Amino acid sequence: MISDHPIPTTGGARGFDLLDGVRVLDLTTSIAGPYATMLLGDWGAEVVKLERPGTGDDARAWGPPFLEGESLWFLSVNRNKASVTLDYARPEGRAVLGALVGASDVLVTNQVPRVQAKLGTDYETLVLQKPDLIFAAITGFGLTGARSEYPCYDLIAEGHSGVMDLTGEAENDPQKIGTPAADMLAGMDAAMAVTAALFARTRDGRGRKIDVSLVESMTRFMTPRLVSYLGSGELPRRTGAKDSVIAIYQIFHTADGPITLGLGSDPIWKRFWKAVGRPEMANDSRYATNAERREARPALVAEIESVLATEPRAHWLALFAREGIPAGPINRLDEVAGDQALIDRGLIYGLEREGRASVPQVNTGVHLDDVANAPRRGPPALGDDTAEVLHRLLGMDAAAIQELKDTGVV
Repeated sequence: MISDHPIPTTGGARGFDLLDGVRVLDLTTSIAGPYATMLLGDWGAEVVKLERPGTGDDARAWGPPFLEGESLWFLSVNRNKASVTLDYARPEGRAVLGALVGASDVLVTNQVPRVQAKLGTDYETLVLQKPDLIFAAITGFGLTGARSEYPCYDLIAEGHSGVMDLTGEAENDPQKIGTPAADMLAGMDAAMAVTAALFARTRDGRGRKIDVSLVESMTRFMTPRLVSYLGSGELPRRTGAKDSVIAIYQIFHTADGPITLGLGSDPIWKRFWKAVGRPEMANDSRYATNAERREARPALVAEIESVLATEPRAHWLALFAREGIPAGPINRLDEVAGDQALIDRGLIYGLEREGRASVPQVNTGVHLDDVANAPRRGPPALGDDTAEVLHRLLGMDAAAIQELKDTGVV
């Protein structure tokens, strides 16, 4: 079933061009690596995605849900790329890979070190072919250390990082975040590092070896929690939809549905009570600081609950928006998909395909000179661009390409 949300559709467009002229060779599969290279493509880089003949990226099989036979997980992180099938485990394919490396600025892989060394896709091998190559590896545990060869997925990284231990209600089991957070964070880290390395290369002409791990990106995400523990020895525990530092920072129920409410500063605390018609609470010296409000939290939470239960959600959200009080709904994904403010900002859209269903996409989330990004092309079908890329980048003629096809190399 296709969602019937009326999101705007677009065809191929110019989009952001800050990385125009940069060519990225994408050897990755699943989510983290493809997300990194999609971000680079979103900023204007040319991305050539190398995939296994016949099967391609692992994520192509991740479903249901599928859209006309294509995995929506795959479609979510692979726009603005060309797909080339290549078996570079074979000598003929490795020769083609070497030529493509020579024609590229950046290579991104998510293979563990042992596999990189076996296939000749490690930095030490590739830098001999192209000294100014920006090489980025996204692995579970990094290229060095005792766990460098361990396999890893987002779930494993979340467990290592401490985020699962702090997610969920105190009396229940640890919970995974509701999106592949470690994958997405590692992909963002890799894209940011590649961009910085490209900038540095304009000054010194040097390539770089970039080492990103899912576990470390996810652990970095825990910085405020981890630093607080290291500096205090106070071990935080799961508190569900409540924060253990800010006194009032949690879910509250209104007359018809829950909202989030964050009274994160003394001025906001006072504005809240004045807005709800209880100025005496705003001026009560017993609750003047966050530390004092933490001590009295159970009683304060009960007081706020009794107030918010008197009116429906829409009433409170409208009031709090007017008064500058941080609050919001707890949206289901169908409500997010229909959020007109996000749609108007260009974050959610459909990518048109001739004769086929449009592909829903989530945009870069950054505006450049007051304009949202636009996609140049949709996620590619497996091997869609093999012949075109080999001819354009490597000068192969039709006969040479056909020979590779006949032998199963591409």
